[in-house]
Amino acid sequence: MGERPTSSRATDFDVLIVGAGLSGIGMAAHMKEKTPEHSFAIVERREDLGGTWDLFRYPGVRSDSDMHTLGFEFEPWTHEKTIADGPAILDYLHRIVDERDIRRHIRFNHKVIYADFREADARWHVTLEMPDGERKMLTANWLYLGSGYYDYDQAYDPGFELGDFDGQVLHPQFWPKNLDYDGKQVVVIGSGATAVTIVPSMAYTAAKVTMLQRTPTWMFSRPAKDRVANFLRKVLPEKVAYAITRWKNIKLQDFSFKMARRKPKKMAALLHKRIRKTMGEDYDLAAFSPPYDPWDQRLCLIPDDDLFSAIKRGKAEIVTGHIKAFEKGGVRLTDDRFLPADIVVTATGLKLAVAGKIGLSIGGTAIDLADRFYYKGCMFSNLPNLAVVFGYLNASWTLRADINADFICRVLSEMAEKGADIAVPYLPENHTLEEDNIFDFSSGYIQRSRHLMPKNAVEYPWRLNQEYVVDRKRMKTEPVDDGILVMQSKANTAAQNDKPLQAAR
Repeated sequence: MGERPTSSRATDFDVLIVGAGLSGIGMAAHMKEKTPEHSFAIVERREDLGGTWDLFRYPGVRSDSDMHTLGFEFEPWTHEKTIADGPAILDYLHRIVDERDIRRHIRFNHKVIYADFREADARWHVTLEMPDGERKMLTANWLYLGSGYYDYDQAYDPGFELGDFDGQVLHPQFWPKNLDYDGKQVVVIGSGATAVTIVPSMAYTAAKVTMLQRTPTWMFSRPAKDRVANFLRKVLPEKVAYAITRWKNIKLQDFSFKMARRKPKKMAALLHKRIRKTMGEDYDLAAFSPPYDPWDQRLCLIPDDDLFSAIKRGKAEIVTGHIKAFEKGGVRLTDDRFLPADIVVTATGLKLAVAGKIGLSIGGTAIDLADRFYYKGCMFSNLPNLAVVFGYLNASWTLRADINADFICRVLSEMAEKGADIAVPYLPENHTLEEDNIFDFSSGYIQRSRHLMPKNAVEYPWRLNQEYVVDRKRMKTEPVDDGILVMQSKANTAAQNDKPLQAAR
């Protein structure tokens, strides 16, 4: 069956996708291929697609995962560089949207405020806000949240008192256009993926860039170009070369993560060896020696040794210390060192947001996702027709986006076959699930937000797993009708007042 045509004026859909970033575009592409008989729309709060890659405009913005795994399984990454900059990733997304005729399904400047599921019509009633404050209503059988994981409106505020500092202070999430930093002294506060991207990029024209870290971060370097991928593309069909490279990188990442957990000292030695190869055998590695094991927090990628090269050239440095005060002309540390600064960049992390800060309810009763268990890292206990994408912490975001989209397409097909309007992972009130730490990572932005996150059980399927290879096999091969995901029609729901939807309230 071909794709059901939908008008740009339509207000009711089979699936409403929230967000036109990697997750939302991925779901639309999967639906085009696997469930073309289902109608969908994508609502995007911004003026253009891309999500993170459209929002972040700081110098050097790039992926911190290789694009053979951050790219989709259905669309080969064809650029020579596997560590890609923001504009290249946006080009990739725009090509997917145009080649698959997805753009006409996107409604820009549509910000979702509330979504209420009503059993009587098995529909999410979704309230959206336009830039002028006008509100609109759309309805859909399914709500698919591809809204990312952080707050677009606010960055994390560590509460700095800027005191007498007379320079410019900015956050990477809200980078000003045409910032002039030629010949200026820059202090970048932070040691995560954003900081290690900004520092070498700004160092090309700034007088000097200092990365001020409270705690070191484990870093690993790799070439921005994947020689194996580029060779395979020359001798094999593009899709075959991409599939091989993708699987190679997935397995290598899985191997390195598990080795770090099994043999952290060995992994630490390997990471330090890579740094010394660039910096020299006598280089003091204190700035690259965290007090925790590799992969207790996400590793920072240094493509082509760019950060280390900037340090060797004398254009960048890393300082470990705590801020005492912001003074005129720079930053004073607690050990009385003074870091001169014309510009301070607070690369202090993101503020997490669950479900795009959308107010969710069922029949007018508010839902708190922190009270629900994940189901297959995709849905939530006792919540009907709702799916979400929250990517892997130890692998590329898109790996989860792909398997979740594929799984929901399977659910949609099975619902159509059974004449069902509602699918809900049913968890009885008297369950005996043992809770697990949802994220076994010590990163500050994760620990600060644990109270917001849905629950995680020790046993699958009631968890957000961090094992892509295992998850992929389960999501693709295990039956949708697993005895947990209850499918029913709205008529039966009304007649029988079924337990799954009672439990949803």
